[in-house]
Amino acid sequence: MHSLATQLIRRWLLLSSLLPAVLLTGCGAHMHHVVEPGETLYSIGFLYGYDYRKIAQWNGIRPPYGLNAGQVLRVVPPEVGTPPPKVRSKPPVRKPAPVVGPAREGPRAVDRAETPAVTPIAPLPVKRTDVALPKNPQWRWPVKSRKVLETFSVNDPGRKGINLAGQRGNPVHAAAAGRVVYAGSGLVRYGQLIIIKHNEKYLSAYAHNDKLRVKEGDVIRAGQRIADMGSSGAQRPMLHFEIRRNGKPVNPLRYLPQR
Repeated sequence: MHSLATQLIRRWLLLSSLLPAVLLTGCGAHMHHVVEPGETLYSIGFLYGYDYRKIAQWNGIRPPYGLNAGQVLRVVPPEVGTPPPKVRSKPPVRKPAPVVGPAREGPRAVDRAETPAVTPIAPLPVKRTDVALPKNPQWRWPVKSRKVLETFSVNDPGRKGINLAGQRGNPVHAAAAGRVVYAGSGLVRYGQLIIIKHNEKYLSAYAHNDKLRVKEGDVIRAGQRIADMGSSGAQRPMLHFEIRRNGKPVNPLRYLPQR
């Protein structure tokens, strides 16, 4: 019995010493993000609550910020003392394999085995020089109804914006002039989502749409219809509306005109 008790104590001590390492390994999984087709730095920054320029800096990515599906990105600030990543201006492209087989005479379709190049996906829309983004957005309500179903909360990660009531198919309008930097359904919790960049500080987001009426790169005027209200990713028709300042969610009711 004494021998058995000694063995059990030793095993417990061993497991106790390994537990912190196991927990750290599990937490480390949240430090990186695997790029999915259609994602951009804007949508990834939106998902994790960081400015897209920060994520680009942490990963050594320069404009036009092209990404590859399957690429692994750091999505939290690096530890102090960590060497900066090697800066690159575009995603890596695999080089063709060397020429194989004997030379042949006459016309031929392929003389060598080539490895197809990796095409960059989801580059950020190219900035147009003929349209200037506003320095100070003039905010307006994105839907006719001003009935707020759920308010913003700093302490609740699930309430990064406000939910506005409405009916399926109701027009959704741009809250300010800007440029569409994301339009799609890659962020599951947001359904059909549109993100508009208004200037170097502000983004706005419009989620749970039934139909998108704009695409990435479109320049949008304030009040322009950009989508139809729906319930994609939600239990009822509504508009989930967010404003981000330097990548961080802020309370939209502090920016929208008073009722």
